[in-house]
Amino acid sequence: MLATFLNSKPLYYDVIDYTRMPRVYESLKDKLKLPKIIHLIGTNGKGTTGRFLATALYSLGFQTAHYTSPHILNFNERIWLNGKNIENEILEKYHLKLLKLLSKSDADTLSYFEYTTLLVILICENMDYVVLEAGLGGEHDATAVFKNVLTLVTPIGIDHEAFLGTNITDIARTKLSGVQKTAILASQKYEEVYKVAEEVSFKKCISMKRHETYITKEDQNKIDLIAKENDLEEYLKENLTLSIAAVKHLGLEYSIKDFNKSRLFGRLSKIGENILVDVGHNTLAAKRIVESLKSFKYTLVYNSYKDKNYTEILCILRPIIDDIEIIEIKDERVEKKVMMEKALEQVNFKYKTFKSIDKGKNYLVFGSFSVVEAFLKVYSE
Repeated sequence: MLATFLNSKPLYYDVIDYTRMPRVYESLKDKLKLPKIIHLIGTNGKGTTGRFLATALYSLGFQTAHYTSPHILNFNERIWLNGKNIENEILEKYHLKLLKLLSKSDADTLSYFEYTTLLVILICENMDYVVLEAGLGGEHDATAVFKNVLTLVTPIGIDHEAFLGTNITDIARTKLSGVQKTAILASQKYEEVYKVAEEVSFKKCISMKRHETYITKEDQNKIDLIAKENDLEEYLKENLTLSIAAVKHLGLEYSIKDFNKSRLFGRLSKIGENILVDVGHNTLAAKRIVESLKSFKYTLVYNSYKDKNYTEILCILRPIIDDIEIIEIKDERVEKKVMMEKALEQVNFKYKTFKSIDKGKNYLVFGSFSVVEAFLKVYSE
């Protein structure tokens, strides 16, 4: 079974072998049929941008897939085919097919993400389009080995410094070096990103355009209407705008209805009268949430991995937070509770351990996919 096979692989690595995926793909590429691939790189908004675009392409009559990661509760969330999450029967069928194409050594050594990336390409051999979301992103990402027709660059911020670089210029250069031919950039919060884009564009002789190049006054009116009908926060409107720029780059005509019900779960999603959940986990995500929720105060259900700058994230969230409840996560990467409590005391937050929902409070669940997953398991009981 696919689940058993994937569970035998570590989800995360301290050191990544960047030569493995290109080598394995080279041995397989003559046996794979590539659809038109739209590659998504960036720090924030890849999932929502991808789902907006995939929904529109499907609505316009194209066989369309969307590959995103990680998942919240179920692996099937990672692969969206023509309007719904993939079925187990299809996963198992193509898992067996991929194992036959790979040597045992390659099947065993491929990482969780590398294997699932190859799996989705095999599954989508008869698709018109695949919207393919990078993992960490950049020139060495597993998703970067496939030829694509377009790259979309969502806002780039500080995250995964151990792999991407310790400052915004280095991170932007690592990510943007993955552009193959043509890229459209979303609005960026750091001017350095635009400077690096110009540098990479000149060096590789490729096209990198800002999304404003494509958006007319009529498009903006449509964006406002889509956002109103689908209750999108301002930062989600930015992701929608990037997806519409992509549709126009592809030479397609669209209407408002093509984006109906395209919001991806877990992005400021309301799951109860007093509960919002968001899978964001970095400073840029925290800033966008504060901009969207600045009129209210919440109890923050939170936890963090050791490699995240959680003290800075909590300080950013302070204007909308009354108190904090720490939720337990079973993951070796999670910060020790004593260290989290020490940080909360240093920044003067009231806190306690999360146990249950108080109907008299408003809750914001934030910190990572794992935080939302842990909360949903408690909430559904």
